[in-house]
Amino acid sequence: MIDLELFKAARAGLKNIVVKTELSYASKLSEISGYNIYLKKENLQKTGAYKIRGAFNRISQLSKTQKKSGVITASAGNHAQGVAFSAKYFNIRAVIIMPESTPLLKVVSTKSLGAEVILAGENYDEAYKYAVELATKEKLEYIHPFADDDVIIGQGTIALEMIEEQNLDYVLVPVGGGGLISGISSVYKNISPKTKIIGVVAEGACAMKDSFHNKKAQNSKSVRTIADGIAVRDVNEKNFKLILENVDDIIMVDDDEIANAVLYLLENQKLVVEGAGAVGVAAILHNKIKINPNKNVGIVLSGGNIDVTMLSLIIEKGLIKSHRKMQFKTILIDKPGSLKNLTDILCKAGANIIKIDYNRISTTLNYGDAIISMTLETKGLEHQNKVRKQLFEAGYKIDEYY
Repeated sequence: MIDLELFKAARAGLKNIVVKTELSYASKLSEISGYNIYLKKENLQKTGAYKIRGAFNRISQLSKTQKKSGVITASAGNHAQGVAFSAKYFNIRAVIIMPESTPLLKVVSTKSLGAEVILAGENYDEAYKYAVELATKEKLEYIHPFADDDVIIGQGTIALEMIEEQNLDYVLVPVGGGGLISGISSVYKNISPKTKIIGVVAEGACAMKDSFHNKKAQNSKSVRTIADGIAVRDVNEKNFKLILENVDDIIMVDDDEIANAVLYLLENQKLVVEGAGAVGVAAILHNKIKINPNKNVGIVLSGGNIDVTMLSLIIEKGLIKSHRKMQFKTILIDKPGSLKNLTDILCKAGANIIKIDYNRISTTLNYGDAIISMTLETKGLEHQNKVRKQLFEAGYKIDEYY
């Protein structure tokens, strides 16, 4: 267990650097879950994620010689921005190695902070290998995103803030490399050992969960998840040891559940949260934990740096899954008035047409026919059933697609 005084010292050093983010009661989420849910909004942190805490704490400890040489790291984005911000603060060189799949928003944001960005590798682990080689070659100080005591201590300052504000029975924490949960769990086990610390991984990057339950480090062959901030393939022994000592359980959510949580937070909490930051809410929404009602549950929303393209995709899919959008194809006789007859039926059913595609040249069609593809805005499953019924009664055969 890491000495509590180190966390307190780190918090003092971060006092005028980071934002003390809210730990706020989520009434709607509490109502549907049966627990008292509190959200720690690190998505509203400077640089949009908690990572600035660990990065700044680590870089602030460097010697003058190390600062003069500069720093380097590998990161999918949030740690990169934390390092870039901290390096700019201390006016030192920063080189950031990012996986080639890193969302554009994170690349641009990191560059805007003055860092040199190099895209290398298909995932974090390949980017890390490249960064370590370059660090040796150019004599740069490597700032590890999670397997570093000073970084872990910086991340753990989140727990000090949470403990001051609310007595919690459970705390749900996103898990990738394990730096965040190592810091938070160390603080809680020092101050509030009765609080259960639950890690949440993405199904497509579940090495830490498998390792935890088998009590032995087990790496994944590959990772694939929309939660790019926790898409870590290999288990770090240092963090794994801390997790085994201080974490009570690790659970898993899949990408559909994560996407649902991102959309839920956007609609119901008015919060933009990236996939990694939403895994704790996903666990609550999809009943991944079994605890007694009315327990106080804290959820760390670790970051909000989601790529707008991914956010758009999540919203569109979410609208279809929640029956607020309906897409179908049907065949009409290609003559004046045919389309109007169809749209009149949809108008009477109260469906708003938001997209139409009219195809009369497909080789699969009989001469004189046309394929109509439509996207409708609807008001739920009952409304969609009404639309289907009225189209069927009017003689239309529809082929729905998603």
